[in-house]
Amino acid sequence: MMKDTCGVKIVFIIFATLILSACNAIKRVPDGQKLLVENIIRVDSLKPKDSRVGTLPVQQPNQKIPLINYPLRLHIYNLARPNRDSIYLKWMQENPEALKRRNAILSEKQTMRLGESLVGFNNWLKRTGEAPVLIEKDLIEKSKDRLRKWYWNQGYFNAEVDHKVLDLKAKKRSKIAYYINRHEPYFIDSLKTDIKSPALDSLYELTKDKSLIISGEQYFSPLYSQERDRLFSYMRNRGAYYLEKENIRFEADTVNTGKKVNSILKISQREIREEDSSRYVNHQLYRIKDVIIAPDVLPNEVQDTVVYNGYKILVGKESKYRPKSLTDAVFTQQGDIYRDLDRSRTYKRITELRSFFAPSISYYPDPNDSTSNELIARIDLQSKKKFELNFVPEATHSNIQAFGIGLNTSLLMRNIFRGSETLDISFRGNVGASANASNGDTRFFDLQELGADAKLTFPRMFIPIRTDSLIPKYMSPSTDFSLGFFSQTNIGLDKQSVNGGLSYNWEQTPIKSTRVDLVNAQYVRNLDPDDFFSVYQSSYGSLNDIADQLNIVDPTYVNENQNLSIPDGTRAFTRDVLNGTIPTNNDQLSSVRNIEERRDRLSQDNLIISSSYNWVRNNRQGIYDNDFSRLSLRLEVAGNVLSAISDVAGIEESADGKREVFGVEYSQYVKPEIDYIKHWQYVNGHVFAIRTFGGIAIPYGNSDNIPFIRSFFAGGPNDNRAWQAYELGPGSTGGINDFNEANMKIALNAEYRFPIAGAFQGAVFADAGNIWNVLDSEDNPDAIFRSWKDLSEIALGTGFGIRYDFGFFVLRFDTGFKTYDPGKEEGDRWLNQVKLSDAVLNVGINYPF
Repeated sequence: MMKDTCGVKIVFIIFATLILSACNAIKRVPDGQKLLVENIIRVDSLKPKDSRVGTLPVQQPNQKIPLINYPLRLHIYNLARPNRDSIYLKWMQENPEALKRRNAILSEKQTMRLGESLVGFNNWLKRTGEAPVLIEKDLIEKSKDRLRKWYWNQGYFNAEVDHKVLDLKAKKRSKIAYYINRHEPYFIDSLKTDIKSPALDSLYELTKDKSLIISGEQYFSPLYSQERDRLFSYMRNRGAYYLEKENIRFEADTVNTGKKVNSILKISQREIREEDSSRYVNHQLYRIKDVIIAPDVLPNEVQDTVVYNGYKILVGKESKYRPKSLTDAVFTQQGDIYRDLDRSRTYKRITELRSFFAPSISYYPDPNDSTSNELIARIDLQSKKKFELNFVPEATHSNIQAFGIGLNTSLLMRNIFRGSETLDISFRGNVGASANASNGDTRFFDLQELGADAKLTFPRMFIPIRTDSLIPKYMSPSTDFSLGFFSQTNIGLDKQSVNGGLSYNWEQTPIKSTRVDLVNAQYVRNLDPDDFFSVYQSSYGSLNDIADQLNIVDPTYVNENQNLSIPDGTRAFTRDVLNGTIPTNNDQLSSVRNIEERRDRLSQDNLIISSSYNWVRNNRQGIYDNDFSRLSLRLEVAGNVLSAISDVAGIEESADGKREVFGVEYSQYVKPEIDYIKHWQYVNGHVFAIRTFGGIAIPYGNSDNIPFIRSFFAGGPNDNRAWQAYELGPGSTGGINDFNEANMKIALNAEYRFPIAGAFQGAVFADAGNIWNVLDSEDNPDAIFRSWKDLSEIALGTGFGIRYDFGFFVLRFDTGFKTYDPGKEEGDRWLNQVKLSDAVLNVGINYPF
């Protein structure tokens, strides 16, 4: 109760401070001037439908934090002194005695540094803050002109813009109202052409039916720019090598046309500049005479020329690459019409090989061509170093490790088989101090992790059949062979795992990609399965409570503290309960059975051999694009190959109907997943983002459940941020285990992001979702999804976040509150834990989705 009262007081003090500091918003507003607090825009007496119109006025009110409408950056700026450096210097001149006393304490040099620090901090306040936006007549006129041009571009050539400055009752504050009268729009009437070069005129005739300039449509200036871009791309990809975008332009006539726009498309001739003059010639369509590839060869170092599939490969002192590996990366071919597309695909593919720096691709006329319409293409390549070694130290902290240090080492080897193949070998090691001493190891660094991975990448489909017709080389096909090993000591059950795989990757389009894992094999071995109850304390506590309820005091089961001993006592107790030696009621028997099943599942070794298909559509253009969508569809199927081999080999089933390979029951399941992310970017850096995820893993055949490493969990900094990772669910169980997981998951996330000050950004979010068991061996009804009614168990977490953008990554602090907790009783689920004392703080790198 005391914590809640303190929390309320803190919130009250914060809001009181905000209200009082609002009185200082005009602190830096000079007399006779006004602070702009709002722009009001009315278009034909209505609010504009397009939110971008609000960004057109040159002067925008000081940036405010959403929801509380507070101009934080303005108040930060107001904290700064206008002339801090001169003020400090004046103080030094006018207070010699005080200066002498300060110098006696700090020394003269330290006093000067103090002054420099004060000035530096003052400048930081100015940079981080935002100066008050003062209403200026000249800028109002510029704003009106921008509004007028905006509607002119939409066909409202006679639009009128007026304004009024509306003074508020509050001192030195005003609004600006802009009134726009669009009048009647103009419509496109005719489109004529004036194309000087016959070759381009012929090309235009082939594509004019796809023109974006359509008679009868309202005039819209951006359409003319888009049509210009379309024609430029169309002609450049059909041989018009010397065509420049400046050669294409549109002219419009609206004089005495009755609000009609008559347009003319003009494409000028090619300008050839000579010493002191220029001449103009018709554009021609060019073909490729020869393609020359020069890997690591300067003009004076050429010793031989190899011709391969029509390509000429220049050879210097040594030939590092097989001819096919070079020609497969080049899309320009001898005899083809020139295309910008081939040039860009070549550039992209060579860059993807990771063997070369950015290529130099040039075209020049064939000096022996009498028709003057043939080009020679030359691709100059410079190899990167064959070996690249990297070391990355790191420090870690988690609920398992109080402190850990590690080193990640990677060795990249290029052009392994002279075909631009790459071999990436990485080693990682970590030693740490455990957060508790339950493992009995007295060393400070009692936790160890060691891993090694190797990945061999071929820049083509490494497969015995030809796939060029299905997956052409412009789709950037590649093949990955991978092998890895990982080991943990004094962490969990001390696992060792070996994994390997064969995967294929390609891109159908710039925004669509596919990955097929033909084989993904993983073997996981638990070195200390008897340590289960030491690691999973919740399961041990539940089992110990049942033993206490049954008054178990036999030393066979309990230690001197009357608790079940680990592992002998827990093993004997569960065995005797399940075989009836120790009598229990139905609830106790069911609980022990569930605990034993969980222990058996989480401590058993796993053998997973699966295949998967993953298709992704992502139209994001770079890391700074905040208006995009991403859809990922994935299907994984495991165990079918081993099942078929077991049938052929005649491997017999065990007493419980399971088969083993190498002494391990192999996993068999099907696992579909869907993940969708959408971002909407608004004005002034505001972004609204959503994510939806759904997945289910259905065991069958040789499995009754899903391996822990392939199951779903909920909670954590990238999921539902009101719960810690593995803390939420399954269903309405309330997270009774240490690591809660299940084989079905639904997640729904929404987040509104906004700038605060400088690199600081804020967010408010809502995370919903849960995990359940379905069609597996789980028999706890609270954990099972049985019908659509169980969707009422979807948890809801809400909260806010503060982020700092370093440019190359974002440091994120999110605080989540359990708004709807399905683990509580039905009448006690809503808003019972929305308190600071119950909040969950998440620290993450970059955005959660």
